[in-house]
Amino acid sequence: MARATSKGEAKNTVDKRRGTGDGVADPPGASWVDAGGGYSLTLEAGKLVCRSPKGVRLASVPKEIKDGEAAEQLGALRDWLGLHDQECISTVDTWMLRSLPVPRATVQAVWDDPSWRKPLENAVVVPVARDGTVAADRAGFLRGVDPNRGVGVVDLDGETVWLDTDQIAIPHPILLTDLDGLRELATQLALSQGIAQLHRETWRKPDDVSPSQTSIAQFADGKFAMLMHAIGRARSQGYRVRGGFAVCAVWEGGDVVEARYWIGSDSPDTETWTGELSWVDGRERSLKIGDLGAVAYSEGMRMASAIWAGRVVEKDDAA
Repeated sequence: MARATSKGEAKNTVDKRRGTGDGVADPPGASWVDAGGGYSLTLEAGKLVCRSPKGVRLASVPKEIKDGEAAEQLGALRDWLGLHDQECISTVDTWMLRSLPVPRATVQAVWDDPSWRKPLENAVVVPVARDGTVAADRAGFLRGVDPNRGVGVVDLDGETVWLDTDQIAIPHPILLTDLDGLRELATQLALSQGIAQLHRETWRKPDDVSPSQTSIAQFADGKFAMLMHAIGRARSQGYRVRGGFAVCAVWEGGDVVEARYWIGSDSPDTETWTGELSWVDGRERSLKIGDLGAVAYSEGMRMASAIWAGRVVEKDDAA
């Protein structure tokens, strides 16, 4: 005959079935919040995790705990952290797109924040002198910052060196003199980046550009079954749509340059065909391609190429 089970033994059995057991170690930095009734909550990789009154980590959060104030507060914190992550990535991405000098003190101030470190760590940086001169030949992967030693990087020789500089820049990849070498070193050292720098698609201006040429037809006549598809494609790639154009603004040499790629302006549910890619300055004046900076040209071509890739491809074209 089976032995009767006490209430305490039954509860322990339920805890073990629902949880992962008392022997599971908390990850470094785990902080538990009192959720009432002896239960506690924490966030792990954006997910709520619950611990029973006996310290057992449960496979799911009980409904009464999930609907409580502690869970609501942690949910709000999770949402804020997600926005913070995106803001940090967007800010560092802007530094790269504009090749802006960044004070060493700024990097040092945010380095311990994981949300900032993710896009900064392993970004390729170069020292910037006080007069704005960039030492492109001293590029390296950002690995740390120290108030006494400077900015720590891994250089192209795979050596860790300290740059004695008050400012750094995160160059756009089109401006890196040895992009292939940096890509190869990153692969060898298994370095991953939190921003699209080394493996960002780049386009270099051809040498035979006509002095009077103001637009490029390479990505024209791309068919979309509906204009809303082209608009959705542009927005999904991070581009704004205005007045029938997908647009991409770039700061280069202290001036703003906007690339414009025609995608159509009729009813959203009608067919549309893409047009030419062109550039204008901050005063809406058309720019000659030969006068464009390397970054403005590359980013405009990157935008048009990304949208063009979502066009309707006929069978004859795909063959």
